[in-house]
Amino acid sequence: MANGQGQPQLEVLSVLDAAKTQFYHFRAVVISGMGFFTDSYDLFCISLVTKLLGRIYYTVPGSPKPGSLPPNVAAAVNGVALCGTLAGQLFFGYLGDKLGRKCVYGITLILMVGCSICSGLSFGSTPNSVMATLCFFRFWLGFGIGGDYPLSATIMAEYSNKKTRGAFIAAVFAMQGFGILAGGMVAIVVSTIFNALYPSQPYAMNPTGSIPAQADYVWRIILMFGALPAALTYYWRRQMPETPRYTALVAKDGAKACEDMSKVLNVEIKEQSTVVQSKAKSFGLFSKEFMRRHGLHLLGTASCWFLLDIAYYSQNLFQKDIFSAVGWLPSAKSMSALGELYKIARAQTLIALCGTVPGYWATVFLIDRIGRFYIQLMGFFFMTCFMFVLGFGYQHWTMPANNIGFIVIYGLTFFFANFGPNSTTFVVPAEIFPARFRSTCHWISAAFGKAGAIIGAFGFLYASQNQDKAKADAGFPAGIGMKNSLLVLAVINAIGLFFTFLVPESKGKSLEEMSRENEEQEQVGDLEKPVDSDVVS
Repeated sequence: MANGQGQPQLEVLSVLDAAKTQFYHFRAVVISGMGFFTDSYDLFCISLVTKLLGRIYYTVPGSPKPGSLPPNVAAAVNGVALCGTLAGQLFFGYLGDKLGRKCVYGITLILMVGCSICSGLSFGSTPNSVMATLCFFRFWLGFGIGGDYPLSATIMAEYSNKKTRGAFIAAVFAMQGFGILAGGMVAIVVSTIFNALYPSQPYAMNPTGSIPAQADYVWRIILMFGALPAALTYYWRRQMPETPRYTALVAKDGAKACEDMSKVLNVEIKEQSTVVQSKAKSFGLFSKEFMRRHGLHLLGTASCWFLLDIAYYSQNLFQKDIFSAVGWLPSAKSMSALGELYKIARAQTLIALCGTVPGYWATVFLIDRIGRFYIQLMGFFFMTCFMFVLGFGYQHWTMPANNIGFIVIYGLTFFFANFGPNSTTFVVPAEIFPARFRSTCHWISAAFGKAGAIIGAFGFLYASQNQDKAKADAGFPAGIGMKNSLLVLAVINAIGLFFTFLVPESKGKSLEEMSRENEEQEQVGDLEKPVDSDVVS
């Protein structure tokens, strides 16, 4: 069988590339996407409750201001899940290429569900012991999330046809937007219910009465909720067959690939051969041949993801601090603990609803029309422009009359992050590398991204502090200030724009064309026994 360029290709993969969009495509999006819903909910909901944790566990009696997490605790609580994600990407990404996508896929979900619940059950006799327990479970939660990244992308890429592959992979990742949105909405609902049942006064009026004892249940409920959607999809995730591309190209079992694909496509595919005979000259990961073919591509996907996540996670995890700095949120002492949680959640929900979620779905609808390269280039460009506007005009935006303008421009940075590199850095690594390295190369790229996220989470927390130590948050050293922090993020986005030129365009091409696996086949002629395929609708 030859593809459109005269290169030999397995019949089973040709049928998959040419398959019309069917119900199983959408089912795969939902099954894989609910994992990402949980991923983003769990990673970002912590930013909603950190101020509440500070009030509950670190308020000093008689202090003029409510308590806040000490610097080392705040850094650990915000960043430990990202450290776990980095480790999980390395571990599960490698296993995905060695043991198969399906084998590892269920394990990651169990880990996410269990650790989401345990995070909400964190215990201890002292504030620091509660935080240590929380950090322990959030590390292993991140470990499971890390496995979901490369596997979800790879599975969706290997099931999709080449015409709409980008949209389907992007749709899986777009569930991250709904997870962020759900986090804010759950926090709004829970804080509203508890505020109605247990009314409290602002801290300035009644420091003790501003933190009802029942507030300790609020953050636990918010963290535990993330387990629910993932648990509901566990059965269907286990029912998904191994991807035909892995079975055919890595496991070398053409008959099994046809059998599995017949089930998902609802067609009958008959093949005479039972085993794909591969005699192609194989090369290893990071070998000279790999570096010749894919070295620059891997550098491009990894560096772009790294630079993007420094900026993206800085913005996402510390939205509340940015909103407070420009005066969009009232001072902490003018609110009760639950009132502050409500206003933080409302602000982040508004940004997610108006900027984050539309950006994701703009990518879904346009990625197979515009292409990955131009979307990523455009996204980095506008993120750079808007961050420069916010940074250079920072004093202007902090004036109360200009808060709305700040929020609009800030929301646009999220729109173009998601209608841009935050989506494409996830999609492209799943498309351009050989099947036997696909999950591994995706985790390498994603791991660099999470390394950037860790830098963003820890670095921005300290860098954004006021340059006057007396005005910095309690326990923090002086930083470079919010204005300079925004300008640094703008420069990082600009560097990402230039690294985008290392990333190839994969729009409209099969995975085998992009990975150049057909070239391996050409070197030795036909790689499979003669195949007679009949496809019966």
